[in-house]
Parts: sequence; structure tokens; C-alpha cells
Amino acid sequence: MTWSIIARDSVTGQFGIAVATRFFAVGARVPYIAAGVGAIATQAMVNPYYGIDGIVLLRGGKSAHDVIATLLAADPGRDSRQVHAMDAEGRIAAHSGKDCIDWFGHISGDGFSIAGNMLAGSAVLDETARTYAEGEALPFAQRLIRAMFAGEAAGGDKRGKQSAALLIHGTEEWSALDLRVDDHADPLRELERLEAVSRERWVHFRDFLPTRGNPAGITDRATIDAAIDAANAGER
Repeated sequence: MTWSIIARDSVTGQFGIAVATRFFAVGARVPYIAAGVGAIATQAMVNPYYGIDGIVLLRGGKSAHDVIATLLAADPGRDSRQVHAMDAEGRIAAHSGKDCIDWFGHISGDGFSIAGNMLAGSAVLDETARTYAEGEALPFAQRLIRAMFAGEAAGGDKRGKQSAALLIHGTEEWSALDLRVDDHADPLRELERLEAVSRERWVHFRDFLPTRGNPAGITDRATIDAAIDAANAGER
């Protein structure tokens, strides 16, 4: 009932997941990322522990393939699950249980993995992949959203639309971007709008937040506001 793309930006090293579905609040349960460690998307009959435990396994140095094998071995409901993952080395693994609802499947390419179920057809994944691969000139967040739009144009979730999400992690343990559209008539279009709003202040403001290397961050409001104003002026 969902399709998602996991990708790693070759320029920044960021991990990102974009997802859309005809189901409520997809961003709350499907995407899981740990900075510098990897990413997992759990879908179909979602098992949140695939994300929770999978990230722990990735942190422990297991490959994407070994992580998914371990998760499946512990889950009697594996035939109803779909899951895909990417580890810190860029290795990709995926599983689609035999009880997933057609159309379902998985494809991968250079730096990305795409999986979906209950879709209009295989073209949903093919078009998502093609558009992502052709979007190297775009900023990472916009590239992911553009790819999802292509999948939607190819039929998307065969039941329709309801929610979408975009999660990106950079070098810190907190997310660089975490956007969720939980219930909307056109969720990807709303996700696109929110991403544009994030570029007004948030993407500039986050540079001043505390980091492991600089626990205080920058707290001087005049410095922050001046930097945001300068960044916005440069984009006009």
C-alpha cells in the first residue's frame, strides 16, 4: 500500500527516504534513518521493529543483507512484510513477502533503492528510479520529491492518495529535514510546498544548532537572523 525510495546523496553523504501511500500518517511508521549508519523503510503490513531493531543492527556493523535476514528470521509475519535497507557502505537489500498485494516489487540503482506494494504496476518504481537517476542537478530533498511525483504519475498506490513524508539525516543524530503530510487530498504536492517553506528559514537556521562538535551551537539571534537574511537574499 506504499512505495518509498531510500537514497544517499553522493555530494553531502546524507541519507534520505521519501514515501507516499493511501494510508494515514505514513511518515510515523515507514522511514528510519541513523546519520552515517544507514536507512530502513518498513512497509506493507508494517513492522516498526524492523526500523527500530534494524538501525541497532546497522550501528553494530551488520550489512544491509544481514540486517534484513536477521529481522526476517525473528518475525513469523515475514510473508506479509516489505522492507528495504541501505547501509553505510551503500549496500542494499530488500524483501517482499509472498503475501504482499500486487503489484509489489523492488528495484535499485546507483545510490538508491525503491520498493512498493499495492501499486498500479511496475512502472511506478521504474519511473521513480528513472527520475531520481536523472535528477543529479537538483538539491537532494527536491530530487527525492521529484522522483516520487514521477511514480505517482505512473499510477502510484492503486487505491489513491492520503499521506507522504520526507526524512533526511546529515552528520548529526537529529534530522536535517523531517516533513510529514499525514492526511491530504494531494500529499506529494503538500510535501513539495513544505519543502519550499523549509528553505525560507529552517535549512539556514539548522546550521546554528548544537552539534556533537559544538555543543552550544550559535545562540546569538542577531548573527542567526543576519545569516538567514543573507542566504535568502542570495537565492532571490
